[in-house]
Amino acid sequence: MSKSENQLPDDAVLLAYIEASEKPPKLRDIARHFQLAPAQRPALRARLHELATRQTTELSKETKQADLPEIVFIDIIDIDTDGVGIGVIAGQTAEDQPRIEILPDNKNRRALKRGSRCLARVKPGKNGLRGTVMRILPKQKSRIFGRIFRNTQHQKWMIEPADKGGRRPVPLLASEHSPQEDVIIEAEIIKDRRGQPAARILRILGTADSTESLTALAIAEFDLPHHFSDTMLAQANQASLPEIENRTDIRHIPLITIDGEDAKDFDDAVFAEPDENGGWRLIVAIADVAYYVAENSALDKEARLRGNSVYLPGTVIPMLPEALSNGLCSLRPNEDRACLAVEIFIDAQGKKIRHQFLRGLMCSVARLTYTQVQQVMDGQIEEEDLTLPAGTLHHLNAVFMILKKARDRRGALNLDLAEKRIVMNADNQPAEISLRRQIPANQLIEEMMILANICAAETLEAGRHLCVFRVHDQPDPEKMDHLRELAEALDIPFAKGQLITPKRFNQVIEAAANTPSKEAVNDAILRCQARAVYSLDNAGHYGLGLTRYAHFTSPIRRYADLLVHRRLIAACRLGSEPVILEREAVEEICSHISETEQTAAKAERRTTARLSAVLMQAHIDELLEATITGVTHAGLFATIKGGLAEGFIHRASLPDDYYETDEKQLSLTGMYSGWRFSVGETITCRLTAASPASGDISLRWHSGGTQHTPLTSRKRKKGRPARGKSGKAGRRR
Repeated sequence: MSKSENQLPDDAVLLAYIEASEKPPKLRDIARHFQLAPAQRPALRARLHELATRQTTELSKETKQADLPEIVFIDIIDIDTDGVGIGVIAGQTAEDQPRIEILPDNKNRRALKRGSRCLARVKPGKNGLRGTVMRILPKQKSRIFGRIFRNTQHQKWMIEPADKGGRRPVPLLASEHSPQEDVIIEAEIIKDRRGQPAARILRILGTADSTESLTALAIAEFDLPHHFSDTMLAQANQASLPEIENRTDIRHIPLITIDGEDAKDFDDAVFAEPDENGGWRLIVAIADVAYYVAENSALDKEARLRGNSVYLPGTVIPMLPEALSNGLCSLRPNEDRACLAVEIFIDAQGKKIRHQFLRGLMCSVARLTYTQVQQVMDGQIEEEDLTLPAGTLHHLNAVFMILKKARDRRGALNLDLAEKRIVMNADNQPAEISLRRQIPANQLIEEMMILANICAAETLEAGRHLCVFRVHDQPDPEKMDHLRELAEALDIPFAKGQLITPKRFNQVIEAAANTPSKEAVNDAILRCQARAVYSLDNAGHYGLGLTRYAHFTSPIRRYADLLVHRRLIAACRLGSEPVILEREAVEEICSHISETEQTAAKAERRTTARLSAVLMQAHIDELLEATITGVTHAGLFATIKGGLAEGFIHRASLPDDYYETDEKQLSLTGMYSGWRFSVGETITCRLTAASPASGDISLRWHSGGTQHTPLTSRKRKKGRPARGKSGKAGRRR
């Protein structure tokens, strides 16, 4: 240690400083306080971890509450309906231990989950012990999900892990469950007699090629709540339609719903007509979920815990029981429904003149699909063919065109990405993969919903009411390096340091629209974007080009919308239901539902990838065209069959050479042969493997790519040997 470096403080001094701090100190705070050099921080981190671990493991089951140290490791054994963690001292059995309430890590927007381990500061509270999270520790995997297979070489049963990325198989130990080939299981990671990792079956989820098995895998893997208690189901089944008293009767207005062909919950309906001033009157009516789900009821607490509905291929895990989500809260045609609606007036340029919220009874005149609406917009069929009142869709289309022009003027981001969907057969098994892009009919409804969401945010903000904003921050400049390099490789101007607005992104999208790199460019722009979250602090919505925005239009499937509904009802004096939750509690909910939204998206992506792999197994050993979408030193990422699936081409399958990654050109180039493989290039590959457990698809290069002057020819002047002199090119791989 140099003279300029101080020795690490002893344990007692460290604890005294931590306990005297008003809030949990960070590592850098402790290092600065004791004037430690940067090189000493790893040792300090290890000392703090050792100290916390030692304190925790020294505690016994008989430890009294008063004897607990202030800072301990906590295992979260449950999450209550308010999102508060119920924890016990880590490493001890849960029996007879004092339960500790652990408040969520709201500042860092990380939600506690069942099974989490955290470092917490614990103090006595009014009703027992209460802890504040200092740090949520990386989860140590004691469980593993995967597919059983027989290793014929070693005559052993193994588990192919369901993690994406080719994690090494784990040996399976004998248990009461008899191993079977191609079965999906949940297992426990333990040590075998030699101290090596092994797995023991906990439960069998089903066969690897079954939708039900892969759905069960996602539910278990992401810990998705999917059962309602008898109390919740009873509350939902006992719900009934409200009387017209104290509600506005809008049943005479020909509202319609427009959704996908496979939709079952219809939570929004729309209507438009011209007004006498040359503008338009628009009504967006949303299911009045707040009427049926009282704040802090059993139904409400469960919806809060779930945060949102989860849409997996062939399956929906709803936020609310089916009696509400597909029943009284679904705006079915020709049935009276309770609604919270907004009446909006816009001028001929799409500028909003005024709006007002009302609580009413409505009756939808038709349930239409996007396909039907698009056929009318394209002139393939007429409104009369859908038995609609004259002008219904033509008026909505006119308003859409006005709103679309207004959107273009303000400069909203216009990503052009296809959504991959798994088409199911009559038995709910995967039949094919399809790519769906937004059509004008989708955009029509989207623009109506955006306008209604703006009205909700404006109303609550103007009245200084608590509002759950949908916040989308500006992109992180550091994330744009990859996009900038890709744009340079495609000769698309994208200067460094310039202010990047959504309009600038749109120009890049338009420049790449008719090139093979279209998907790669759109994907790179998407990766630049900040994650949208729910927050009480309004930072605007960068992607939509809006200064204030909230989610109001989907309270059946998003808890954020239900929170906004309740605040609007109170702000506009549309009901007597009390609003109980205070700011601190709502902040915690915002953090939690932002997390559950991301979890749902991951579960959907993973299940879609696994079912895609199931379908791609039929193409094993076939030659397929693949478009390169990404380059790493290990190989190439590529889309196959026109983007229907994603695969990986390992470097070992490319022409024999030593390859270097040219990040600026986004390519992999052979030093001696000159073979180059670049993003956007289409090559031919052989599909060699498709794993339903992980969703990984493996490809082997067959032909394609370009050949340039070998790198060694250009670098020989700098003293680098040519291939013939080194003779090691093949071995360097």
